[in-house]
Amino acid sequence: MLDPVSLFFYLIPMGLILYLYVRRYSGHHGSSVRARQDALEAGLTEPASLHPDIDPTKCTGCRACIAACPEIPGHQVIGLIHGKAELINPTDCIGHGACLTACPHGAITLVFGTERRGVDIPHVQVNFESNVPGIFIAGELGGMGLIRNAIEQGRQAVESIYGARNEANSLDLDLLIVGAGPAGFSASLAAMECGLSCVTVEQESLGGTVAHYPRGKIVMTAPVDLPIFGKVNFRETTKEKLLTFWEEVEVKTNVAISYKERVESVVSIENGFEIKTNKASYRAHAILLAIGRRGTPRKLGVPGEEQAKVIYHLIDPCQYKNQHVLVVGGGDSALEAAETISAVEGTSVTLSYRSNAFGRAKQKNRQKVELAEKEGRLNVIFNSNVVSIGADQVTLEQEGNHIELKNEAVIVSAGGILPTPFLQSLGIEVETKYGTA
Repeated sequence: MLDPVSLFFYLIPMGLILYLYVRRYSGHHGSSVRARQDALEAGLTEPASLHPDIDPTKCTGCRACIAACPEIPGHQVIGLIHGKAELINPTDCIGHGACLTACPHGAITLVFGTERRGVDIPHVQVNFESNVPGIFIAGELGGMGLIRNAIEQGRQAVESIYGARNEANSLDLDLLIVGAGPAGFSASLAAMECGLSCVTVEQESLGGTVAHYPRGKIVMTAPVDLPIFGKVNFRETTKEKLLTFWEEVEVKTNVAISYKERVESVVSIENGFEIKTNKASYRAHAILLAIGRRGTPRKLGVPGEEQAKVIYHLIDPCQYKNQHVLVVGGGDSALEAAETISAVEGTSVTLSYRSNAFGRAKQKNRQKVELAEKEGRLNVIFNSNVVSIGADQVTLEQEGNHIELKNEAVIVSAGGILPTPFLQSLGIEVETKYGTA
């Protein structure tokens, strides 16, 4: 038995450790509760896409998921409440999946959508093959919007195709890749590396959705292995620098991509598919769809929308110098467009959004818009809808009142319509996910 003096010196450090633990726990709990409450009051409760679903019965509060999350420093996506991990800033989560990997107890599942807001996702197996044998899906179309994830998926999908290839294939091609965005470009390089006979078609230009980002947009990336080329160490770079890098890789590797070529039909044949485009006809054993989710731009369906001054993605903010501009939408592309245009000399910019908060936009973009509004560069009108677009004005409706604004340009950033009819024409099943994997 310990004597009183020894017991005293034993209990002091134990008590200090307990005190520090309780203090740290209380601090995390309090800050997490405040962050969650702030998100609820601001209406920022819906994750944009893939996000963690945390099982409280398995979570031990070890904070491994919190430490692993690479999102905005000082603005946690996951917090600790009553000793359990919770999603406290849902709109800031963009599906890195680092939390899933870090959790040592299997408490996290990555899911799409929520009980309130569904997300349409094509049926894709673990090897990236759809429910139609021979048709594979990678990247944003399958719900993976991050550049790094898309690059990884493009490579992994080709590895699956290569592993299942028929060496006695009598068709023209082993693989036809549709799209030259991050997933399609990576897949094209992987096909070269594997020695597959392959053609890549792209209806627009290298980069896919990335090519349509506003000029100077910061593209969040992480280190990744690009087939043939090797390690890519970008962590935060602009759209222009990333596209320039890809163009350099395209030249160095001599990968062949057919631009301005659009798929018009796909017909199943023995051992594969016959694909007709606006330029040629191909017979391929497998198809990889890396076309993104942008599909057809979502339109407003209001009078005057057919005018040339109405566009659906921003290319160069400087073209709107000294103009009255309306931006419509509440996602990242809308906020980025409005903020960048508002920085151009002489512009008068209004951002119209149908909801009462920017629930689908990243914190960094919301902060930029708040600053632009505070500085008087930008006018934000929540709970509003476009009623009509005239030659030199637009009319908005807000809670029963009409607002008329001078206008020379309208940029609609209301998202794209998933190419569901095209997918269904191929026999691919599309499921609306409400908080499921």
